[in-house]
Amino acid sequence: MHKQQVEATPICSAESLNALKLAEQCLQLGKVIALPTDTVYGLACDANNEQAIQRLYEIKGRDEHKPVAICVNNITALRRYGQASHLSDELLTRLLPGPLTIIVEHTPHLSNRYLNPSTSKIGIRIPDFQFIRDLCARWHEQPLALTSANRSSEPSSLEIIEFQALWPQLGAIFDAGRIGQTEERRLASTVIDLANPGCYEIVRAGVALKQTLSVLHEFGYVNQNLIT
Repeated sequence: MHKQQVEATPICSAESLNALKLAEQCLQLGKVIALPTDTVYGLACDANNEQAIQRLYEIKGRDEHKPVAICVNNITALRRYGQASHLSDELLTRLLPGPLTIIVEHTPHLSNRYLNPSTSKIGIRIPDFQFIRDLCARWHEQPLALTSANRSSEPSSLEIIEFQALWPQLGAIFDAGRIGQTEERRLASTVIDLANPGCYEIVRAGVALKQTLSVLHEFGYVNQNLIT
């Protein structure tokens, strides 16, 4: 039996000194990794690697036309990959980082034809979790494709043991223990479409809807579905 067939997928503490280096090596090789976010555990890969995105969809068991989000380190990177000139820095810094996915039109810097082929929009996250933000910064400010660490239609994961069936298909798993103490965390990030200036559309309520809408209303945004 070949050596690579018997080696177990490495499980590394997210606090380990070697964790970021191992994660970066996996991304360079086009592998999919599992890592903690500020909501649930996620599956991530290089968003501009065509083979990696195809592998991500395969592992997830996800319809290739169902979008996945990207994760970046800061607002500058958000503006690089999303058309967000109509969103002020003041608004974005009030909303992010946090458990929120903002949907806008993508820019040409997202060049992967297999990433969300059925839409010109992209969901962008800046999680409030140091490990994944450090990885984005180390990954030369490139975007990571990000989706929850579970098979499609199954519950999201607060602990790595909950997606154990996926372990053999991953390049590495980065463990931060249980994320949060409440089941509410499984709702994952709030998803808001902000592609149209001055308007918002709720795509997924998630865990941060109340505070997100409070900020948007403070900035004069209105619900797109209520506009006649």
